[in-house]
Amino acid sequence: MTTKNSIVKEFDTVKTFREIKTKISNDIKGMTFEQLQAYLDKTKLQKKNTSNSHN
Repeated sequence: MTTKNSIVKEFDTVKTFREIKTKISNDIKGMTFEQLQAYLDKTKLQKKNTSNSHN
């Protein structure tokens, strides 16, 4: 007797990561080093402020 578990994915991490990589690759194709630096500065993630200063 065999049992097969079926898992339904709500979010496909690998697919999403590949889509993001493809978008970035297309965005930076043909850029100079200076343009790439500006692109990275513009699109980098911002650190969230996690301090609890609600007094």
